[in-house]
Amino acid sequence: MADPSSLQHEEIVRRRSRDDRGRDVHARLRGCCRAAALYLLAMSAAQGATFSSVHYDPNTNALVVTMIYDGTNPNHQFSVQWGTCRPLGHDGNHQIAADVLDSQWDDAAQQQFTITVRFSLAGVNCLPAAITLRTAPKYEYTLQVP
Repeated sequence: MADPSSLQHEEIVRRRSRDDRGRDVHARLRGCCRAAALYLLAMSAAQGATFSSVHYDPNTNALVVTMIYDGTNPNHQFSVQWGTCRPLGHDGNHQIAADVLDSQWDDAAQQQFTITVRFSLAGVNCLPAAITLRTAPKYEYTLQVP
């Protein structure tokens, strides 16, 4: 005959491994761990580009941006997609955000490359402005342009 205290312990363990609806908690936990592992794997493959340096060149009315990115080749092209210009206070200053896009955003991250690109401000009727450049995933750089 089994010890009543061990039977009681087995019943407690069995109840704790099931949630309120009778689902196996351990199976759900394994599923969540697999999903998290897949997410981390995808994020490591899609590191994106980062900003090494950014400055405004008043002679050419352009942003000079040095990008560091991972890929299989150095032939990535970067472009900018401007957001909406918004007033910033009452002194005539503005703010605008721009997404920096990589033509080969899904390129496998095998080597690190550096490139300097120029983004013209000729079509941006929003100056003076605090310009925030963004690139995936969540890298930002803000500078004031007169």
